[in-house]
Formats: sequence, C-alpha cells, structure tokens
Amino acid sequence: MSNTRIERDSMGELQVPEQALYGAQTQRAVDNFPISGQRMPAAFIRALILAKAAAAEANVELGQLSASQGKAIVDAAQGLLEGDYMQHFPVDIFQTGSGTSSNMNANEVLATLASRLLGEPVNPNDHVNCGQSSNDIIPTTIHVSAALTLHEQLLPALVHLVEVIERKAVQVHPFIKTGRTHLMDAMPVRMSQVLDGWAQQLKANIAHLQDLLPSLQALAQGGTAVGTGINAHPEFAARFSRQLSNLTQVQFTPGKNLFALIGSQDTAVTVSGQLKATAVSLMKIANDLRWMNSGPLAGLGEIELEGLQPGSSIMPGKVNPVIPEAVAMVAAQVIGNDSTITVAGQSGNFELNVMLPIIAQNLLGSIELLANSSRLLADKAIASFKVNEPKLKEALSRNPILVTALNPIIGYQKAAEIAKTAYRQGRPVIDVALELTDLPRSQLEVLLDPEKLTAGGV
Repeated sequence: MSNTRIERDSMGELQVPEQALYGAQTQRAVDNFPISGQRMPAAFIRALILAKAAAAEANVELGQLSASQGKAIVDAAQGLLEGDYMQHFPVDIFQTGSGTSSNMNANEVLATLASRLLGEPVNPNDHVNCGQSSNDIIPTTIHVSAALTLHEQLLPALVHLVEVIERKAVQVHPFIKTGRTHLMDAMPVRMSQVLDGWAQQLKANIAHLQDLLPSLQALAQGGTAVGTGINAHPEFAARFSRQLSNLTQVQFTPGKNLFALIGSQDTAVTVSGQLKATAVSLMKIANDLRWMNSGPLAGLGEIELEGLQPGSSIMPGKVNPVIPEAVAMVAAQVIGNDSTITVAGQSGNFELNVMLPIIAQNLLGSIELLANSSRLLADKAIASFKVNEPKLKEALSRNPILVTALNPIIGYQKAAEIAKTAYRQGRPVIDVALELTDLPRSQLEVLLDPEKLTAGGV
C-alpha cells in the first residue's frame, strides 16, 4: 500500500494510513467492521476524550503518571476537542460490543498527540488507558455523554418549547373552540386550555428527566475489567469523578456499585424510556396541530400554521404542516430507538453488557433529535400559528353537544333528543331547545354560552 506506515500491536504488524493519528488497533477495527459507515456519535467521542483527560489528571494526583505525561495527555485532549476531532475516529458503530475499538481509538490518537507534545513516547495502553478498562470507560462515557447532552441540549430545548407554548396560550386565551373526544365534537374549550395542557405534558417530562440525572451522573469508572477495580488505584474513581466534574461543570460521582454499572445498562434503558415518553408527548402535540390546521376548506381549519414551503409538486398553492410532520417522524424514530436500547439492555451477560456502542448511538440520537425538533416546533409552528376565529365560531354555533349544559335542568334523555334533532336538522341547538323545552331564550343563552361552559361547574 502507498502512503502508509507500519504500526505494531500485540497481534503483530499492520499498515496504517501515513497521516492517521491512530494506530494498529484502530486500523484492525476499521478493517474488521465495514458494516454501516456510521461512526460513533460526536457527543460520545467528545465525552470519551474528556474522560481520558480526567483520567490523566487523576492518575497524576495518585502518582500513576508523571506530571509531564499527564499534562501532555490533557493538552492533547484539549487540542483535539478544539478541532475537527471526528476525522480521527473512523470506527463503525457496529463493532465489538464492549466498545473496546473506540476506546483504543481514543487511546491511540491521544498517545500520538501527547508523544509529539512531550517529545518522548506516550503509550496508549500503559499511559492513556492507565487505571481503566474498556469495560468501565465505555459505560462511563455513555453516562457522561448522555448527561451532557441532556444538560446542554434537550432540557434547554424543552424549557424553551414550554415557554413558547405558555406565551402563545396567553395570546390565544380569548378564543374558544369546539373540544373533541374520539375525534368527535365535544364540549367547548379555550385555546389557552389546549396549550396549557401541552405545556403541562412537557413540564412533567422535564421533571422526570431531571429526576434521572443523578443516576446518569453516577459512573462505572474505577471498576475496570469486571467491577473489582483491578489495576486501578483505590482512589481513582473518586479522583476521576472530581476531575471530570471540573472539566464539564456537571457533578459526576462514582457509582455505588460498579458491578451493576458494568454488567448492566439499566440506567440507559430507563433514560431511553423517558425519552420515549417525551416523544409520545411531542407526537400528541404535533398531531393536534396537524388536525387543527387541516383544510383549509374541507378540514377543521381552526388555525393556520406558518407557510414554510410549497406542499406539492403537482398541486399549486398547497401548503402542508411540515414541522409537525417532521416532529411526528422524530417521535417515531425515538420510539424505535427505545426498542433497540431495550433489546441491547438485555445483553448484560454476567459482568459486562456487550451492546454498548448501539446503546450509545441510539440514546444520544434520541436526545439530539428531540432537542432539535422541540426548538423547531416552538419557533416555526407554535409561536407563529394564527387562529381562524370565524371558523371557531361557526363550529361552536352548530355544536349540539352544548346541550350537555342542560342535563341538570331537563335530564339526559331530553337533552339527547334535542342534540339528535339539532344534528338531523342541521340547526343551532339553542333553536331546537327553545322548541322542545319551556326554557326562555334568555336562560338558554346563559346556559349554552360557550365561554361559561369552558369554566366547568354547573
């Protein structure tokens, strides 16, 4: 091969691209796993590099690395994160189930850069991987990357979405629409009540995700190969967590039981389940928007979403609810990701889960998709939709279900007769009620006032 160099590992010699920062073990993984062409997520690689820097700092404190070696590794990690670091991490997602190939990829890249900075060899196994095993650093990195992306991306995006919904609720409070159950006409509701319901769904999801953060921020680091901590300093786990917390400004702690955190991925499964619940909430909101926007003539036509692009290649003038549709697809993907994580979580065999890379990929993918789509839903759908008040009033005036308010006075059976007559004859319920009861119009107007009915009570 041209433009290559010879690298060596415990299995022998191997040709590696001449300019590559990685070495033989990474190249073996590239050769062994030409499966999807998808690399580990950038958020995962970032967290892995940060973990290597934290490990180097901790090992210097504990006398396991010289100060110069530790500084070279930390400086290499910082320099790597400041550039296009993903070009140096070519290993496919579908690799060894422990993620060892990705761990060694990071070890080799950092060793190469640290050796250049130090002017003497820094070994990927003995120095960069000091006190670590793939079996604890990869589960740790899953937790760290998920915690960071929740803190930095998803939680702020969901908070933003809630704020936009609540501001919009204030704006649309004067508008009253026909409520619907089973997609059929029901009692009236205020537009603000609909939006406040959405906001509360999302607030509950935010609270549940925040409740999971302490478990996610508890790390497997220090357990090394099987959870016993072989070859790691007894204080390494605590020092590592302290250094990582300083680097990220997120509070990480050693896990209470490292065997559980290495042998299982229960926390990731639980977090994924809550991401799925969040996706279900977003699906409901997106579909409500689609229904309310439907038409504009033959559908409900209660609102008009912002027109963002032509909706058809053949039907001129058609505009579709593209943002809610995209959000609904995101929700479907996240639900599918959760199924994958659930199956992968079952692959904790004895002292190690062996589907770690696909857990990382799907967990981080779900977080990123939900974060990005939440902001789009807020800014390009909810913030900008317009209310079609004439359409709302037209539907309300012809809604026989308003007769429900007469139940306490005339009874259910009589009210049902009025509703069915109004449906059959296509007449306003107040006119039919005037004919079939002895209630005066003035009293009927008060009892059937949609605004009063949105407040409940009798």
